[in-house]
Amino acid sequence: MLMEMENNTNNNAGKIPTAAIVGRPNVGKSALFNAVTGRRISIVHQESGVTRDNVVAPFKWSGHFFQLIDTGGLGLGNIKPGKNTSYFDTKICQQVEVAVNSADLLLFVVDITSGVTALDEEVAETLRKCGKKTVLVVNKTDNQKLENHIYDFMSLGFHEIFPVSCLHRRGIDKLINRFTGFLWKSDYEQETGRLAISIVGRPNVGKSSFINKLVKAERVIVSDSAGTTRDAVEMPFSVTLDNNNSIKASIIDTAGLRKKRRADSAVEIYSIIRAEEAVKRSDIVLFIIESNENGATAQDSRIGRLISDYGKGCIIVANKWDQCSGLKQKKVRETIRKKLPFLDYSPIIFTCALSGYNLEVIKKEIALVNEQYYVQIPTSTVNKVLTDAMASNAPPAVKGAFFKIYYATMVHNRPPLFKIFVNNPKLCPANYEAYLRNYLRKSFNFYGLPIRIKLVPRQKKEFTNKK
Repeated sequence: MLMEMENNTNNNAGKIPTAAIVGRPNVGKSALFNAVTGRRISIVHQESGVTRDNVVAPFKWSGHFFQLIDTGGLGLGNIKPGKNTSYFDTKICQQVEVAVNSADLLLFVVDITSGVTALDEEVAETLRKCGKKTVLVVNKTDNQKLENHIYDFMSLGFHEIFPVSCLHRRGIDKLINRFTGFLWKSDYEQETGRLAISIVGRPNVGKSSFINKLVKAERVIVSDSAGTTRDAVEMPFSVTLDNNNSIKASIIDTAGLRKKRRADSAVEIYSIIRAEEAVKRSDIVLFIIESNENGATAQDSRIGRLISDYGKGCIIVANKWDQCSGLKQKKVRETIRKKLPFLDYSPIIFTCALSGYNLEVIKKEIALVNEQYYVQIPTSTVNKVLTDAMASNAPPAVKGAFFKIYYATMVHNRPPLFKIFVNNPKLCPANYEAYLRNYLRKSFNFYGLPIRIKLVPRQKKEFTNKK
């Protein structure tokens, strides 16, 4: 079993057409990305260089299915990294180069309010050399008066010029209609069936290193500085199973989660919000913590509670095991369980993102947890198990009255939800409700998934007298 990036081949069958948004910093690339996809995925802020990693999102428009990439600002360090280029500028340039090389179409964004700048000319020269079909998008064209100046940008050497205003969605639909015409119609399946896997954890626990090792490519920037990842970076993948079948998946790398009041800037607050949104829309969370004798931190506990509250399938990944000389995994696992009791359903896998230790095990765990989403327990079986639970441990009396279960059924499996019809939910103590939930778990397993139960008072039948 293995997980790989979906490779581009000369044959377009099964391949997703790709358009990449490029341009110098702070011209509105992320705003265009959000305007086209109709979702607030990329962080938009006046601070230049906010987008560091390539952010990818699937999109469908009038029968055209493709993926859109938002990139960091070209033009940093004269595009090519040099001795005076910062670490992040160098990495951003490398990320943009990856996006340009993998794209079938480039959307080159400029700012009409700034006119043609030296950096615009520099970017244009680079794009012309790459030979990719390029559409010039003149952003911030908020009115007709500004639109009269778009021809100033013809000096950049591109014939397809589109004025847009991302703020007001002016010209966006016309632009999409035009650039989708340059992309072939893909036979790729709609993305709604993809398994969404988010990678979360507090800052600097090795999330970006982990995902790069997992996908066998440097897709996100790695640094010793906490807070390197700002956007929720989404990438399409497939998980190949032992029977040669595959699971279509998207892996989402997120910013390190910490309390909003400890965030250093507006951008970091937005990053935390995006990470939380990624958890909400994911099917499985790979929760990265740092392996050590303490098991988990208070912030790990808060993140774990968030995952549990949203009812997400979860795999706890204890990273940096290579730094735990002298420790026993059994002991550390017990400590983690004590610190994260609300994730008792989550398997714990010890890994090392640098060496790749146990990454193959993580891939198998993803497949195992995913299988549980398709389990549907028959109503008769649910009732038999709950009858056994009541017989093994009868509920205590509450103010002289006893809690009774009439029948139950499984009504949902993302996560598993059991609706239990009872005489009075208030007669069920919290510890007995926990007992029923744990009994269901032991009976049905649901590996890696939380189990929810909902106690519903049975409605009394109403009788009417007929004359």
